[in-house]
Amino acid sequence: MSAPLQIRFGTDGWRGVIARDFTFEGVRLVAGAVAATLRASHPEGQRFLVAVGHDTRFLSRRFAQTAADALTALGVEVRLTTSHVTTPMLACAIPVLKARGGLMVTASHNPPSYNGLKVRIADGGCATTTLTDQIEVEVRRLSGDLGVRPEGASPSTDQTTVGAINPFDPLPQYQERLRTLVDMERIGRSGIHVVIDPMYGAAQGIVAAMLRQIGLKAEEIHAEINPWFGGVPPEPLGASLGELAERVRDLNESRKIGLAFDGDGDRLGVIDETGSYVTPHQVFALLLQHLVTRRGLSGTVIKSFSTTTMIDRLTASHGLRLAVTPIGFKHIAEVMRGEPFLIGGEESGGIGFAGHIPERDGIVSALLLLECMATEKKPLGVLLGELEAKVGPHCYRRLDLQLARSEDGAELGRRVASDPPTHIDEWRVKEVQTLDGVKLVGADGGWLLIRPSGTEPVLRLYAEAPTQSQVSRLLDWAKACADKIQRNMP
Repeated sequence: MSAPLQIRFGTDGWRGVIARDFTFEGVRLVAGAVAATLRASHPEGQRFLVAVGHDTRFLSRRFAQTAADALTALGVEVRLTTSHVTTPMLACAIPVLKARGGLMVTASHNPPSYNGLKVRIADGGCATTTLTDQIEVEVRRLSGDLGVRPEGASPSTDQTTVGAINPFDPLPQYQERLRTLVDMERIGRSGIHVVIDPMYGAAQGIVAAMLRQIGLKAEEIHAEINPWFGGVPPEPLGASLGELAERVRDLNESRKIGLAFDGDGDRLGVIDETGSYVTPHQVFALLLQHLVTRRGLSGTVIKSFSTTTMIDRLTASHGLRLAVTPIGFKHIAEVMRGEPFLIGGEESGGIGFAGHIPERDGIVSALLLLECMATEKKPLGVLLGELEAKVGPHCYRRLDLQLARSEDGAELGRRVASDPPTHIDEWRVKEVQTLDGVKLVGADGGWLLIRPSGTEPVLRLYAEAPTQSQVSRLLDWAKACADKIQRNMP
């Protein structure tokens, strides 16, 4: 008998290596657990609807069909997207369809060998930790009959009425939503030349088509289906955007920008007119400043624990409340649901906005950034210079270390938290914070965060400081500590 499936939900969904961890059997099991959990949490009746979508990854369409089949076998009505979609596109459709939730087949930014399932609830936002905990419990309950259930059958249930699968295309409704959130006419008058890199993911074609419709020059690279993503994980970080940077740099125009999206389109990466990478922290800060000063909006600002202190300074200068959450957009979404908010963002490039769903959306972020540039009538690099003049220099870098043993990352965190350094070279540690991982905060306002990934065997090291050399020193120190642990040194 094969080993039991190990299904755990991380910061956003269940993910694993295809065929080893993420299997058709597991998808059927999770779909059954989601159906049972949603049914139990809504006693008004058993019949309900779930929307199912998928990205461009290897076997994603078949996994989505498998999930849809499992749900309908349990009496759930299903709307299955006609083609690949971004996660925000599916999320926007959920409240419009009056669905009880959604299942999105995607591993987001993870390496090409991965796939996964994200769960969304009735408002289109991330499933709460409480709900995913309940799904895990239901998975364990249902997995008891895996050894006797025929191959391909759905988890056992008392439900006898079969649901139906109906195809739908969420793109037209999503495009209409975008036009209500962003001043497309102003963008159309800006004359900005936009180069787009969807990184072979689900965002391909969407932004380019909308920008061409309003008269802008928009071109795409890596805009075809390639489940191996060119051999690069579809995460829009600077190191992965060299071709986009070169394309922008080579344009003989001053008003230009490069926009990149992760595999399921909920995160944004940006290249400025010089071909330089713009960090998600800088994008978050620019959009916050734009919404407050140009749109005249207000509300709570939400950031994750690994996000820049530029946000702290801007919220203080505008008299806004700042909420800091653990890492994972589901925590930001919980604050969004609880109080009037303006914007919520995270270090990885996911940003959500008031008036939209409680979900990050890379395409909305991109369009609002174009609106900001069109409003100011300045290149992005100039706007970044003005931002630095207001909040001071903030240099940042993230270093991801592959771990042979996932537990080594947690061990490093425990050691640093129990015996934190007073200094790293000449950098004085002022405070230790443990909201999510271990953060050393310096007297100069800089910080170093050590945190294991919630979705893969990776240790993430984050650092922010006034200079890039100080950032490098902080990361080098943390990496040396991690290397010692992996060599079993005290």
